[in-house]
Amino acid sequence: MEKKSVRCLINSISRFILLVACHTMDSAIIERDYVNMVGLLKLLKSVLDEIVDSSVPLDANLVKELEELDVIVNEAREFLEKWCLKMSKTVSVLHSEPLAVKVQSSTLEIISILCRLLRASPLGSHLSAIQKNMQEFQYQERDRISLVIEEALGDQKENLVPCAEHLIRIMRALSLTSNQELLTESMALEKARVKTRSLKKENVLDLINQIVTLISHVRDCIVELALFEETPRVPPVPSYFRCPLSLELMSDPVIVASGQTYEKSFIQKWLDHGHNICPKTRQTLTHTNLIPNYTVKALIDNWCEENNISFSNISKKASNETPSLSSLSQEINHVSSLSGSLHSSTSSSRSSHGIQNEPEKRGVELSSSGRYSSVTEASVDVISEGPSFSPLHRASTFSPSPSEERFHRSESRISMNEDGNSNHQRSLSLPSTDSGSDDLTSSSHVKQLVEDLKSHSTEAQTAAAVELRLLTKHNKGNRVIVAECGAIAPLVSLLYSRVKLTQEHAVTALLNLSINGDNKVKIAEAGAVEPLILVLRSGSEGAKENSAATLFSLSVLEQYKIMIGRSGAVKALVDLLGTGTLRGKKDAATALFNLSIFHENKAWIVQAGAVKYLIKLMDPDSGMADKALALLANLSMISEGRLEITREGGIPLLVEAIEVGSQRGKENAASIVLQLCLSSYKFCSLVLQEGAVPPLVALSMSGTPRAKEKAQQILSHFRDRREGVNGKAKS
Repeated sequence: MEKKSVRCLINSISRFILLVACHTMDSAIIERDYVNMVGLLKLLKSVLDEIVDSSVPLDANLVKELEELDVIVNEAREFLEKWCLKMSKTVSVLHSEPLAVKVQSSTLEIISILCRLLRASPLGSHLSAIQKNMQEFQYQERDRISLVIEEALGDQKENLVPCAEHLIRIMRALSLTSNQELLTESMALEKARVKTRSLKKENVLDLINQIVTLISHVRDCIVELALFEETPRVPPVPSYFRCPLSLELMSDPVIVASGQTYEKSFIQKWLDHGHNICPKTRQTLTHTNLIPNYTVKALIDNWCEENNISFSNISKKASNETPSLSSLSQEINHVSSLSGSLHSSTSSSRSSHGIQNEPEKRGVELSSSGRYSSVTEASVDVISEGPSFSPLHRASTFSPSPSEERFHRSESRISMNEDGNSNHQRSLSLPSTDSGSDDLTSSSHVKQLVEDLKSHSTEAQTAAAVELRLLTKHNKGNRVIVAECGAIAPLVSLLYSRVKLTQEHAVTALLNLSINGDNKVKIAEAGAVEPLILVLRSGSEGAKENSAATLFSLSVLEQYKIMIGRSGAVKALVDLLGTGTLRGKKDAATALFNLSIFHENKAWIVQAGAVKYLIKLMDPDSGMADKALALLANLSMISEGRLEITREGGIPLLVEAIEVGSQRGKENAASIVLQLCLSSYKFCSLVLQEGAVPPLVALSMSGTPRAKEKAQQILSHFRDRREGVNGKAKS
């Protein structure tokens, strides 16, 4: 029983490492935290792998530490699965850094205990070497931006304004150095605040409110830094002429219900995201009317005239006053030279004047660490291998054991042609650090394994399936030899096995074999589709995921798109899309996308109820927004698909995707909206009612070439429709 804790932890670590390997993170700090965790856990896993197969006794303290680390690793994995770019950077780092520190502390404690237990064993010297290697992943106290944030929040609880040093470190570390970044962070916090309030989590809500206040202090700090910039020709813009959201001179000031004045375009964007509170006062807005503030507008015009400058010049200068990340250090030094130094964090003036008065000699320590290396450098090493078509965005990977051996699909690169077809490309990749064999096997050995597959002994069948899975994991030649020795047919038979473990090993071996193009044909001709559907419906979670991946692999060949679509696989894949794990949903979506390229399958997918699940998965927090939009783009090519998209409330989410989605998401969302508008006057009206014009105009000017084209076609259709209505009215 004591080894069970070791096995559970190994399994959790493997799943975590693979998730990090296939997860794209555009946040430097989150990436750093997870790279460090992966580095430590990979070293620890190498020790645990040796211990689990040895007779080393484990004491109670070690078992307790292993169980605690297992909980922490799973917590870190769950956080990463939920994390997305639209989340607040501040909230994210307050979650990720403490998790990374816990992983470090627990891992070092486990290694320390093992060193004491195994001092006299051959593993002792190995552990000492690993202990030294772990030092490069250890956190330094000064590198932890979460501690700086917590200290700043502590100051706020004492009714003090956080010191300038802390605010500068926070804005630098979280890249909150431009008006757009601050606006995005503010909207993310507001979304989190609304969600938390609906869940009635008072302690979390209080924390978010504190962070909102902190971000307002960061915004004030940026303004103060800009005011100290030397401006021999153009005087600094007074703070009361700056928009609290954009930090720029207001050209079109408007008043909101709370009485605060904002730049119209920025406050409109805030309101368009569904926020009904004033960003500055946090008061609930009784209405969303924007009233022009002619008084402030006149004052700004007078100020420009008195200083003998044109509005366009000062507006341009104001937009450049927000310190960039590269110039922030010089700006801080300049502030220090003008004011003597930044004032003390305990200064009484902080509570009312921010960073203005009562200077005290104080050094400003800025972390020299910039962005961190790509997560893949410290994650599982990946080698690309597969058929002669191009890879997807991310590598597909396998983990050491079948229960976690997941076919990590990347986002499918979709390039829809005008006829509705798509160029879909994919490569299957395997981690070079896993336990699969890289050596070429012999035909005689494989033939013996094939005989074991046909054995009446469940143990022999399982053992043979495991070995075939490992043999075909990395080696191209082995995939050819295993298929030529007749392993495919008995592996397909084992898909009917009532032993879940045997079934999972068999489906994973078939998945590995299907990487070879010739083997795809052999697997399909062996009647694999029907039992793969059975596994989809009744197998373990891992088996379901790999069954969906195998169906995807087979559907690469055109003739099998038709066969799989007519076989009943679509309903099973849609069920997995709705009820599976996140990985299972991704596998199902990838397979369904490939099947949807064949026109007849589109109707089957819609009839199976896929659209309602895809609409839910368009939420950026699902981690599947791009996959959902890609498949919906194909389904929107038929009338049934368009009807279901509107019936399930997809139009508001499509408009949101056009505005804030990824580049690929915007392309596919625009493609869907174009199909809706061209097909129905009613659908077109619904799109217009959702305020689609502003984001479409923005996309037509700044999107990818394909996105621009789609946006321009939609806007042109709107104009034609309006002119048609006006023409009828005149006649």
